[in-house]
Amino acid sequence: MEVLIYLIPIALVLGGAGLVAFLWSLRSGQYDDMEGPKWRILDDGDLQENTEPVEAAKRKVS
Repeated sequence: MEVLIYLIPIALVLGGAGLVAFLWSLRSGQYDDMEGPKWRILDDGDLQENTEPVEAAKRKVS
């Protein structure tokens, strides 16, 4: 039972640190754009780079 004297304050400090970290992330804008990241995963940025040589090859053939 004496160990509770140490565990309860440690749990309160860790819980408070977690709450502070969560509030900091809210204020810094971590949760402002919930739709953008899922669409950025699907964005194929190298598609534009790869279409230029294909179009240039099409112009040479025709």
